[in-house]
Amino acid sequence: MSASRFVLLALLSLQLAGCGERPRLEPLPESAVVLAFGDSLTFGTGANEDESYPARLEKLIGRRVVRAGVPGEITAQALARLPATLDEYQPRLLLLCIGGNDFLRRIDLRQAENNVRAMVKLAKDRGIGVVLIGTPEPGLMLNPPGFYSAIAREFRVPYEAAVIRDVLKDENLKSDPIHPNARGYRVIAERLAAVLKESGAI
Repeated sequence: MSASRFVLLALLSLQLAGCGERPRLEPLPESAVVLAFGDSLTFGTGANEDESYPARLEKLIGRRVVRAGVPGEITAQALARLPATLDEYQPRLLLLCIGGNDFLRRIDLRQAENNVRAMVKLAKDRGIGVVLIGTPEPGLMLNPPGFYSAIAREFRVPYEAAVIRDVLKDENLKSDPIHPNARGYRVIAERLAAVLKESGAI
């Protein structure tokens, strides 16, 4: 094999390896606290408290999952609330699902992006792992804005882009146009449990 061909194959192998590389999380001890932080989707609007995604996730992963969702909250309010919430619960992992109310109120996307980035940075600076959950914009496609994936890449954190969209596209999984029902929250919990296992947290 010529030297040039060897170098070409080596570079190709590195590129392929990089494409398959996923952000990893530190393994969570059984005593670890996971903080589910966000708005009504985290609070569990549309279902009973024990049917919310944090409650269901806790049973799936065998770690305490704190439900810290505030219905109606926008990203600016969430950013102001996050430091004290981190102080109170001292989590090892933050599940961040926020932004939907900004989109419904048509707040400038750049503000939402900056606030979500600041929340991820705050957690990472404290040594807390982060899983980012994309919230879709209203519309036919129900896709999350691109800034979620950009922030996930920037901070190298796992990103679940599709589960909220998938649930809200299925009438059988919704309690109203913008909230899941108990079945929908179960789907969210199952998908997040899979993310935690794939990333090495569980």
